[in-house]
This record gives sequence, structure tokens and C-alpha cells, in this order.
Amino acid sequence: MARITLEDLEQLGEESAAADGEGGDSDSEDDQEGETRLFAHWEAVASTHRVSLPRDMARPISQMVRHSQAREPVPYVSLSQHGKCEEAAYEERQYPAGKWACVTMGEPMYEQSISMSFMKLMRYICKENSVGCHLGMTIPVLNEIHLTKEGTELEREVLTAYYLPGAFQQNPPVPMDPEIHITERAPLRVITRVFYGMTTEETILREISLLWELLGPTDTVLRETYIVASYENPSIPQRRNEIWFICQAE
Repeated sequence: MARITLEDLEQLGEESAAADGEGGDSDSEDDQEGETRLFAHWEAVASTHRVSLPRDMARPISQMVRHSQAREPVPYVSLSQHGKCEEAAYEERQYPAGKWACVTMGEPMYEQSISMSFMKLMRYICKENSVGCHLGMTIPVLNEIHLTKEGTELEREVLTAYYLPGAFQQNPPVPMDPEIHITERAPLRVITRVFYGMTTEETILREISLLWELLGPTDTVLRETYIVASYENPSIPQRRNEIWFICQAE
């Protein structure tokens, strides 16, 4: 599976989110029951990622559910689309410079690295920041990967990046977690291709190979560094992802 996200809980329906909604005493029996139920669901999802979910994630989980309808897209400009029969095979985009909260993990499995990184980012997004409030979710979350020199495997270290919402771009809240770094990322030009389903190491390598086949021989993009952009719930069988090829600086 790809990563643990706020959307894992949407399968519980609006009633579950309402049970943990705003406007009530956070210590009420209903709120505690809602948190327990939501945590149990996330714990089950985490186990499929071979990740142990710590109990202190219960409150960030409930806050993510509470704000799950408000997701701000990362801004970009579409430069060109390429495809056949009116279906885009791949797209070239330009992303502006911006501030991102980044975490790097090097767990044995790709899925473990990005799941653990996102749990750290969840805590930061929800309250563990210098302003002490929910910052808001943005999509996609980016996972920067590197291939081995042979090009047949992923390196263990994965950088997971969350784009700061527009309201916090000028003055990003400081993370309480020292492993989270606020980074000013330069403008980024990428070639992207949508794919659906799971994002295991095998599927990622396959999608990289497919996009290379579409592009053909070129020296305009990096060959060892790629990005997997995640948009949707990993429990959805045909969820949306993108593979990004990074264009060389001109």
C-alpha cells in the first residue's frame, strides 16, 4: 500500500466523522468513543502497511477526519499534453517555488518509509506546530525516490513532502518534531503520467519503465531521481497516483 492518509477513514462514512466533529467537549464519552473507533480503523490499515500505529495518533486522526473535505491543490501550470485518441498519455507541468514540510525515512520497505513520514506530517499539520492549530491538507503529497545505479531497485531513503497551504507560505509554522524540515523548493518542471492502483516498489518501477517507453531517448530529464505523487486513499483499489519525471534545469 502507499501511505496512511486522512482518506482511509472516509470508508466509515459521514456519521463517524460527525461523532468526532467540532462543537463538543473533546473529553465527552461520544468523542472518546469516536476516537477509539477511528483509531481502530487506522490501526487495521496500518497493519497492512506493516506499520505499528502509536496510540498518540488518535487525536491527529480525528482532526484530519474533521477537516477532510478541505484539501488545497498544489498550484501549477500545464505546459503541454501528449497522447492519442484525445487521452493524455503524459503532461508537462511547471510548479512554482514554494515552501514544503519534508521528512526523510529509510525503512526496509518503501510503504513503511512513506507511512511513517506521513504520520509525522499529520502531527505537524494537526497541532504540533508553533501556531498550535490545524494547518489544512494539500494534495498531492510527494514522495521523492532514487534508483540504484543499476536502475533495478529503489534506494531505501524516501523524502516525503507536504506543501504548506497558501495562508502559511510566507510564514510557515515551525514544526515541534526536529525531523521535519521546512524547505524552500525551487520551481519544478516535470513530466507526469497518471496511474491507478497500489504504489508498491514493483508498480513504481513498472510505471517508470512505461513512461520511458512513451518518451523515448531523451537527456532532458533526470534518470535516477523520480517523484510519486499521491492523491487518494490507499484502500481504494483504483486510486489515483502520478509518476513524475524531473526536467533538467535549463
